[in-house]
Amino acid sequence: MSDAELVLRSTRVITPEGTRAASVAVTDGRITAVLPHDAPVPEGARLEDLGDHVLLPGLVDTHVHVNDPGRTEWEGFWTATRAAAAGGITTLVDMPLNSLPPTTTVPHLRTKQQVAADKAHVDVGFWGGALPDNTKELRSLHEAGVFGFKAFLSPSGVDEFPHLERDPLARTMAEIAAFDGLLIVHAEDPHLLSSAPQRGGPRYADFLASRPRDAEDTAIAQLIREAKALQARVHVLHLSSSDALPMIAQARAEGVRITVETCPHYLTLTAEEVPDGASEFKCCPPIREAANQDLLWQALADGTIDCVVTDHSPSTADLKTDDFATAWGGISGLQLSLAAVWTEARRRGHGLEDVVRWMSTRTSELVGLDDRKGAIAVGRDADFAVLAPDETFTVDPVALQHRNRVTAYAGRTLHGVVKSTWLRGQRIVADGEFTEPKGRLLTRTS
Repeated sequence: MSDAELVLRSTRVITPEGTRAASVAVTDGRITAVLPHDAPVPEGARLEDLGDHVLLPGLVDTHVHVNDPGRTEWEGFWTATRAAAAGGITTLVDMPLNSLPPTTTVPHLRTKQQVAADKAHVDVGFWGGALPDNTKELRSLHEAGVFGFKAFLSPSGVDEFPHLERDPLARTMAEIAAFDGLLIVHAEDPHLLSSAPQRGGPRYADFLASRPRDAEDTAIAQLIREAKALQARVHVLHLSSSDALPMIAQARAEGVRITVETCPHYLTLTAEEVPDGASEFKCCPPIREAANQDLLWQALADGTIDCVVTDHSPSTADLKTDDFATAWGGISGLQLSLAAVWTEARRRGHGLEDVVRWMSTRTSELVGLDDRKGAIAVGRDADFAVLAPDETFTVDPVALQHRNRVTAYAGRTLHGVVKSTWLRGQRIVADGEFTEPKGRLLTRTS
């Protein structure tokens, strides 16, 4: 590492081969060597001795609603990427809806990229959107560098992003399969949702009944059938129903190209603890019961669920009314996702290596960034989070970088304090102090 510009040294570095004491050399924003802890520091290189704090690869969050432009009062690239950096996330991929315009044509993608360019504190990529009437736009969006295409099988909650019924889903999947793209799907069956009891009001039990597991299970079964017939690549978003796990495992065993994510709120919060009227806990699909959560953790452990992402879906505080039927459905979790997952993971006997696999390595693989992100290894970007895993903090909404500081985690005590975050060898946040934005816009081929 004679040409190294920076060396980060820790007694606990999480690498693909395991956790070990190491010195990590960085040149021109890339990792150039992972050497023994006591390796000599080259002349002219700066040493950052992190002591016993854990050095882990920056997290890659592939499910974030930034809502910029058009609904920037809900979030925005400046605030979302600051929150990400504060939580140890160094790359995020923005969802195509809740912004105006949605990312459903190449001109709309260019608009979003222009807005994000000088506001991104972390690296940012983009999903495209698949609508009933934009099939002809999908190939050009793919060539423009989106990482895949988001579709809803039930109403999305915003008029400008309608869902796909059975025939449009088949046409969309066939088109995306033709160029071996990736279709990512909000899988809830609209007919089962409309036939479920819709009582409204502040009782969480009534809201939970309005989004039954069967709606997820039926939609996922449909997705599997179509993917199998077309040999298409599909990804199930924000899985909350454990009942769907056996069919997913069976489909994968039969060669269906399917991957699955879940979210911190499904892994750390339970229906039994949601207070009535507390719509900061509302999301779709919903937070389910503790027994269901146990099975999600089991599926993470055995690999049926591939990864954990936030589905950060914020709104202004006034949209979080005490009526679960009308309140905006979404949980803000960017800044807290690492600590929330780590807190529950350690309680269940998992290690930080597991968390890194779920929240960095496999998310990088999902979007094809695993040659650059997701691991502390030679040739990867020098993106790091420095974590004090045994330190605790109590969630105070005032301390969040999210534009609207509504959080389901308020008052919870979490393990894991992010001491600093590094992007391509540059420290972008430490002890609450941020640099100017240094993030880059990523495309599928860049």
